[in-house]
Amino acid sequence: MPQPTARPFSAFEERLVDIGSKIMSRANTWLYRVSGGRVGGRFLHGAPVMLVTATGRKTGEPRTTPLLFLRDGDILVTVASKGGSARSPLWYANMLAHPDIEVQIGTDKRPMRARAASAEEKTRYWPQLTAMYPPYDSYQARTARDIPVVVLTPR
Repeated sequence: MPQPTARPFSAFEERLVDIGSKIMSRANTWLYRVSGGRVGGRFLHGAPVMLVTATGRKTGEPRTTPLLFLRDGDILVTVASKGGSARSPLWYANMLAHPDIEVQIGTDKRPMRARAASAEEKTRYWPQLTAMYPPYDSYQARTARDIPVVVLTPR
């Protein structure tokens, strides 16, 4: 299969991604919570969605973000892609600063700990992640940064 190609976002497109992501995340989080995950629990290609609440690294306030995830036993794996933007999403920096998080899948809430995947883990998980959500390959092709994979483990 040919490698995907995509041009980097312009500064204007980066700003649109930022604004669009905020609006969509807030709406999806509200719908997910109200419906217990029945609405907003799946994304394109049927990828499952979880709500992750992390502590803001600057504000100390809880910040909730809907994220796609891959399940590997008790471990959950997600991707800090931000659509292939030049910068990682803010939730990723929050998780690195405050790795103790809460995850909601459907109505089930559980405490977890977040960490960046090692290079070996990313190599192992990436094919599974792109099988679940094929646009990840295009996102990586769009940006010069190495898109982080995040591993969430029970605590």
